[in-house]
Amino acid sequence: MAEHEHVRVAVIGTGFGGLGAAVRLRREGITDFVILERADAVGGTWRDNSYPGCACDVPSHLYSFSFAPNPEWPRNFSGQPHIRAYLERVTDTFGLRPHLRFNSEVRGARWNGDELYWEIDTASGAYTADVLVSATGPLSDPQIPAVPGLDSFPGRVFHSARWDHDYDLRGKRVAMIGTGASAIQIVPAIEPTVERLTLFQRTPPWVLPRADRKITGVEQWLHTRVPATRAARRGLLWGIRELQVSAFTKRPNQLGLVEALAKSHLRKAIKDPALRAKLTPDYRIGCKRILLSNSYYPALAKPHVDVVASGLSEVRGSTLVAADGTETEVDAIIFGTGFHVTDMPIARRVTGAAGTTLAEEWKEGMEGLRGSTAAGFPNFMTIIGPNTGLGNSSMILMIESQLNYLVDYLRQLDTLGGRAALDARPSAVHAWSHRVQERMKRTVWNVGGCDSWYLDANGRNTTVWPGTTSEFRRATREVNLAEYEVLRAPQRASVSAAAGAGAGHAGGAPAGRPAASATSATSATSAKRAAAPAAPAGGPRADGPSTEAIA
Repeated sequence: MAEHEHVRVAVIGTGFGGLGAAVRLRREGITDFVILERADAVGGTWRDNSYPGCACDVPSHLYSFSFAPNPEWPRNFSGQPHIRAYLERVTDTFGLRPHLRFNSEVRGARWNGDELYWEIDTASGAYTADVLVSATGPLSDPQIPAVPGLDSFPGRVFHSARWDHDYDLRGKRVAMIGTGASAIQIVPAIEPTVERLTLFQRTPPWVLPRADRKITGVEQWLHTRVPATRAARRGLLWGIRELQVSAFTKRPNQLGLVEALAKSHLRKAIKDPALRAKLTPDYRIGCKRILLSNSYYPALAKPHVDVVASGLSEVRGSTLVAADGTETEVDAIIFGTGFHVTDMPIARRVTGAAGTTLAEEWKEGMEGLRGSTAAGFPNFMTIIGPNTGLGNSSMILMIESQLNYLVDYLRQLDTLGGRAALDARPSAVHAWSHRVQERMKRTVWNVGGCDSWYLDANGRNTTVWPGTTSEFRRATREVNLAEYEVLRAPQRASVSAAAGAGAGHAGGAPAGRPAASATSATSATSAKRAAAPAAPAGGPRADGPSTEAIA
C-alpha cells in the first residue's frame, strides 16, 4: 500500500470504549498506538447527542470508569455536558491527546494475511496496525426510517443525535417521531416553547419515576476526602442492579411489582382515560428499555401536545400521515428513531482473512467470542460487541471487562513472540453464541411480547447480555488460547540460506512474500502465562474472581 504509519494498536472511536482502551494500553506500558476519530473532538455518543434535556439514565457514580472516579458529579443522573466534560478530563489526565487523530474517519480496514497486520484507510491517511480495536459503539450512527415523501418535506428534518442548534423551534409546529430514551427527554424540554407538538408513537414505553436530585457539596467533599465513601456508593449502586438481573433473565413474572409502580406513575400524571389508554403498554415491562422520567407524562398532558398512537407512514408536503390515517401539519420533524445497532456501519468497512466483510459474515446475525472477537478476523476486537449490552446497569462495567480481555490478548501475543496473530476458532464462537442464545430464550427481552431494537432482522437477540456484569467479568478476565488459532509468519530466509537451499520453494510462498502458517492453539498453550482451562462446551467459564474490583 501507499506510504503509511505503522502502529502496534489502532483504536477506532473516542467514546468510553475507545478512551478506556487507550488508558489501559498506556497503563500496560504500550504507547505505540493511535486513536482514530471521525469528528474533531472526543466524546462519542456524548459528543453527538446534544439535544435539549440530554442526560444519562444510569447513576453518575456508576456511569464512570473505576480507574477514573469523579467525586464531583453534580447530580444523581448527570447531563450530557457533564459527561462530555468528564471524558475530556480523562483524555487529559491520562495523556491521550498525542495519540488522537481527529477527522480520521475509517473508510476501510483489510487484513493482510501475508504480513499479519491490518491495513487501514482513513480520511487523513493510511495506517497499518498489528491489532485493530473497534470502539465505535452501537449508538453512533443514527437511523432514520425510509418514509415515502420525506425528501419533499419543505420544513426542517433532523435526528435527535444530529440536533440542529441553528433552527429555532419557538412558535413552530413540531413532530417528534419515536418514544425511546431520547424522545422522553426531548418532549418535556421543547414543549414549553413550541406552538404545537405531535408525538408519533408506534409503541408506548414503560416509564418509571426518576430519582434524580442535586448531589450536595457535603457529599462531594466527603467523596473527595474519604474515597471509601465514593467506592461504597458505587458498590451499592452496582449491587442493587446485580440483584435485579435474575428477574430480567430468568423470572420475568417477578417484574409485576415494577410494572404496577409504572402504572401508578402513569395514573398520577395522566387523568384523561383516553390518553392514558394510549400510553399504557401491552407487553411485559423490561421487554423494551425501561425509561425514567418525571416530566414526560406531564408534558403529554398539556393541551397543545397531541399523541398519535401510530407510526409515521407517509409525508405529503408539510402534512404527516400516520399509519392509522391521522394527518398533522408541521414545520419540523425530529426523529428519535434510534441507531444502527444490529447492523453497525463499521462492519461493512472491515474485511477479514477470507476477503469478506464483517457485515457479510454477520448477515445471519452478529456473533462474537465473549462479545469481543470474530472468526476470520485475526487480531481484531470489538468493544461493546455482540451480546454485551445491558438492560438495567452501566455499560462502563462491560467495557472495563472487555478492556481486561484486550490487555490479556496483547499479553498473549507478546508471550507467543515473533510475528503472530490470534484468530477465534469458528467452533468456539458458535459454542459461545449457542450458550448465550440458549440463556436468552427465557429472558424478558425474548418472551416479554414486544418488538425491540434488541432484536435483529431475523428476530435474534444479538445485543443484550443474559447475565450479571460479574459473570461477564469472569468470562473475559483472560484469553483462553484453546479458543483461538495461532497464525504465524515465518522469518524471511537470508540470502545465504536461500542460496544453500536452491531456488526451489516447494510448498512455500513465493520469495519475498512469507505466508502465514496456522499453528495449533493447544501447542501454543504452554506459552501462556497462566494457562486457563478450556471453556465448557457452549459457554463461558466461571473459574475465579475478577482481577480488578468492579467498584
